[in-house]
Amino acid sequence: MSRFYPAILGVCLSISLGLPALADTLVSKTSPHDVATTVDRLAAAVEGAGANVIARVDHAGAAEKAGLELPPTQALIFGNPALGSLVMQDNPAAGLDLPMRVVVFEDEGGAVQVVYRDPSELRASHDLPSDAEYLKKMTGALGKLTDAAIAAE
Repeated sequence: MSRFYPAILGVCLSISLGLPALADTLVSKTSPHDVATTVDRLAAAVEGAGANVIARVDHAGAAEKAGLELPPTQALIFGNPALGSLVMQDNPAAGLDLPMRVVVFEDEGGAVQVVYRDPSELRASHDLPSDAEYLKKMTGALGKLTDAAIAAE
């Protein structure tokens, strides 16, 4: 047996055990509204909660300008500095993943999907404290905001 075998085995085990933790955790919800209406409703919910809409990105519109086609697809970028700043106090590199983003698109079947990354991914990606209260608040806020966007009228 090679003297490197235990080290190689250890690396393989840590990689295989770590893969689920490295996998992106996306939350997806279906909206009964079209893409533009869903994003409008999400923006209204964000502003109503006292957070800031930073940008609205029309991916399909940009694709069209480039001579390409995408189904209706928009992203809303928004944040609450009272929460995001706490994250960045623990690790400024978390600014790579902040402010929060939600993408809304029409899938191949014509259904409108609302997708965002679970804030718990920030903990693993940026070595944040596992008991960080701000992650729980961000998770709850994203859930409520996207629920408001997809609620029946």
